Amino acid sequence: METKSCRKSLAVKTSHVLPPDTNTHGTLFGGKLMAHIDDVAAIAAARHARKTVVTASTDSVDFLAPVKEGDTICVEAFVTWTHNTSMEVFVKAVTENLVSGVRKVCTTAFLTFVAVDENGHPIPVPSVVPETEFEKQLHNHAPIRAKHRKERRANSKELASTFGTSFPWDR
Repeated sequence: METKSCRKSLAVKTSHVLPPDTNTHGTLFGGKLMAHIDDVAAIAAARHARKTVVTASTDSVDFLAPVKEGDTICVEAFVTWTHNTSMEVFVKAVTENLVSGVRKVCTTAFLTFVAVDENGHPIPVPSVVPETEFEKQLHNHAPIRAKHRKERRANSKELASTFGTSFPWDR
C-alpha cells in the first residue's frame, strides 16, 4: 500500500459566523464548532484513505477563544498518524475578525477515524509520512495519544456496562 504525506490529506473550510449559529452571548455554539471540526476531519481522513470513514473518537475539545458573530471560522485538518485501519487527524480552528484582521486559534483537537468497506468492516489505510518539523512532532507523539485513547475507551466501556441504559434512580 502506498505511503502518503500529511499534506495530501489537508482539508480546509471557512465559514461566516451568522446569527443562527450563535448563543445568547453572540458567540458560536460549541456544538456548531464541533460539527465543523468533525466534518473537516472526516474529509481529511477520507482524502487520505480514499475510502469511506467513520469517526471513532474525539479527544478533548478545548475552546481557547470565543468565535463572535460576524467573524469567520477557518477549520484546517490533516492526517498525522495511522495504525492499520485507523487514522489520527489533527484539527485547528482559527477565528478571524474580517474588519480588524485579528486572527486567533480558538480550538485544537485530535480525532480518530476508521476506514470501512461497503459492509462497515474496518479496512487497512496507507501509512502517513510527516515532512515538516510540526508534522514530525505530531506524528512522534501520536502513539502516546493513542494509548490514552485506548485507556479512555476502556473506561467508557466499563461505565456503560456498570450503568447500563437506565438512570440510577430507576433501579
